[in-house]
Order: sequence, then structure tokens, then C-alpha cells
Amino acid sequence: MSSTGFDRRSGVLHAEGVPLPTIAAAVGTPAYVYCAGTIRARYQRLARAFEGIPHRIHFAMKANSTLAVLRLLQELGAGVDIVSGGELFRAREAGFEGRDVVFSGVGKTVQEIEQALDDRVLLINVESEAELVTIDAVAARKGVMAPIAIRVNPEVTVETPHAYIKTGEKGQKFGIPRDDISRLVGLIRELPHVTLRGLGMHLGSQIGNADPLRDALPRLLAAVETARSEGHDVRYLDVGGGLSVPYEAGEHDADVEDYAALVRAAGLETGLTLLLEPGRYIVAESGALLTRVLYRKHAAGKDFVVTDAGMNDLIRPALYQAYHAIEAVVDTPRTITADVVGPICESGDFFAKHRDLPDVAADDLLVIRTAGAYGYTMTSNYNSRPRPVEVLADGDRFAIITERERYEDLVRLERAHLQWRTI
Repeated sequence: MSSTGFDRRSGVLHAEGVPLPTIAAAVGTPAYVYCAGTIRARYQRLARAFEGIPHRIHFAMKANSTLAVLRLLQELGAGVDIVSGGELFRAREAGFEGRDVVFSGVGKTVQEIEQALDDRVLLINVESEAELVTIDAVAARKGVMAPIAIRVNPEVTVETPHAYIKTGEKGQKFGIPRDDISRLVGLIRELPHVTLRGLGMHLGSQIGNADPLRDALPRLLAAVETARSEGHDVRYLDVGGGLSVPYEAGEHDADVEDYAALVRAAGLETGLTLLLEPGRYIVAESGALLTRVLYRKHAAGKDFVVTDAGMNDLIRPALYQAYHAIEAVVDTPRTITADVVGPICESGDFFAKHRDLPDVAADDLLVIRTAGAYGYTMTSNYNSRPRPVEVLADGDRFAIITERERYEDLVRLERAHLQWRTI
């Protein structure tokens, strides 16, 4: 079996031991299909790289927050990194305890801070002075101590495929500028309802090697020393996530061993427990979007393959100009050059442009690969389209893990007959 869990048997693409046409016949298309074995293998590779040193892998839920995926990771021993109250609710529904949760994000509401304190999360990552003061005030009202960590912006240059996935450079909205750390650490000593337990950073996504980390770690470690010199009981060193995965031919996985060696050294130097926050690395290659060809079209000298999946189902090509490999589920020897597009009423509704593809016909099945991260989590109901079904394959069995939405679901929370209020 391939490292992604998807391989061909007698010319037919399978998800682990299950033929994809079998899944399509059972649940329809479009459908997200995940391979449980791939998720386990990716998690275990990271865990092995950090054996023998105190650490915890906190899965970045924004990559994939489906309950069955979260439950699988919870059973493996993972914690989670969350960025909203909704993600905290999902985490608890999947079986995670408060101590398994690190709460990140630049814009936590008072309600979310209260929720985090009620659930006794491990850490609340602080990303501004104003947020720090708010956390202290909320904790004071509740009569508790809030365990916090400072997210440091190390202000290093990071090479990523798209500007939107850089988070550790100067001028980004994320984290505390490193020149402000000393002042913030001093302020914490004056706030009676917060306790500083960690410092961390997150450089961005799709980082292929440890070079940015080599630049950033000394700056994070300097912040640790500043906090310790002020008498704070720092226990955690959070190095974030961002490990890359290959989306197209010629790209490679992040060098996990080089990354681990560098981070392990920092953990040993400080004696702190390492927190790691991978998301994409664990789930991206485990998932694919299964879609059926509706039509072939030729216009203005171009060929189009029109599918039943659209940009509302997978927005990454439109939003990030992201590349996703596209394959026919059943092998065909012939090829064409075409655009793969969806049914959405937008010119940005495409999955590939001028791509060499299998010469598929109407009713054939395609898979859009490496869609397990930032796929279903970014779906929408644009054009009033129900969101797709999600399926998990594990060995020779498969199960629906999210039902396909129905038309009734589209209007379930709406009101056509209004109950007016007066002032």
C-alpha cells in the first residue's frame, strides 16, 4: 500500500482495501474519503522522532475537525490545538479533556475565554496585551487562575508557497513582537489571576526544512530566559507546526528527523516539555475528494471537464492557487489537456487549469488528492449546495463519518416568517 493509503489494484484506485467505486456507489459524490492507517502512520512517525524527551503532539484542529478523525487521534494519545470555542466544543465531543487543549488565536471572545477556563484547558495562548488583560479580568470574575502562554512572533523570513500561510514574519497579526516580550512578561507579574506556563511560536505552513526554525528558536529561547529571570514557572516550549507535505510531483515531505533533532536539542537545553502542533502533516495525504464527471465541454479551443464537486467543496485552488493532483479512479491509457471545473457560478470555480489528465467521460470518477487538510473544514453552502459526505476507510471496511447535508439542512436555522421586536 502507498504511504497515502490510496493505491491501484487491477487499475482501480482503492482507499486502503476498499475500491473507490464501491464507496461512490454506496454514498454518492462528491465525497471526502480518508484513510485511517495513513493518519495513524503520520502521527506515529512524529511520536517516534521525539521518543525519550518530554513532549506532546497537539493536532491543529483547523486542518480537519471532523469528530471521527479527532477521535482517532485522541485514541493515539494526541492533544489538540484549537482556535475557537466551536473547536473546543468539538474537541470535548471527541473525548479530549481540558488538559489536552491549547487554545490559540488572536481574537478570543470573553465567552470563549470563560469556556476555556471552565473546561480547564492546559494553556491559553496570549497574542496581545489587550487579550492578556482581558483574560486576567475574566479569571478574576470566576475566581480562578488562568494558565497562559505567550505566543512570540520571532520575526523571521519564511519561504512558503503562498503569502497567506506565513505567520512568523514581522508585520503579521499573530503573536507578540519579540521586542515587546520583556515588557509583557513584567506586566504578567502585576496581574493576579494569570500564571505564565509557556512560550511558543508558529512560523507558518508548508515549511519544508528546519532552516527557519534555526533562525527562530534562539529568539524563542531568549524569551524563555527573560520569563525565567522574572521568576515565572515556565513549563512548556511550544514550537508550533507547519511541516510540509507534497502536493505535486517533485515535492517532498518535511525532513522530520532534521526538525526533530533541532527541537529536541532545544527541549533538552531548557528542560521544558515540548508542544508540537502539526495539522496538515498528519491528515493532508490521508484524504481525497471523490467526484463524478458530469460533462465534457469544448469551447474557444479549450477542453473542460465539469465535475459535481465545486469550489464550495474544496476552495484551496481558488483561494490559494493551490495544486492538487487529479486522477481517474479507473485507469485509462488516453490523456487530454483540459481545465477541471465545478458547477459553481464563479470563474474561480476550478480545480486545475490546462492540466494533462486522463481522457475521462461523463459518469467517470475522479479523485482530487491530498485533500485531508483544509478541505472539508473550509466547505460552504455557496450557491445553496449541501456539503458533501465524509467517509473513513480502515483496512477493508468503510463508514460514513459525516452525513451528506440535505436541502432541508440549508434552511434549518433560517426564518421566513419573522417575529418582530420593537424598541
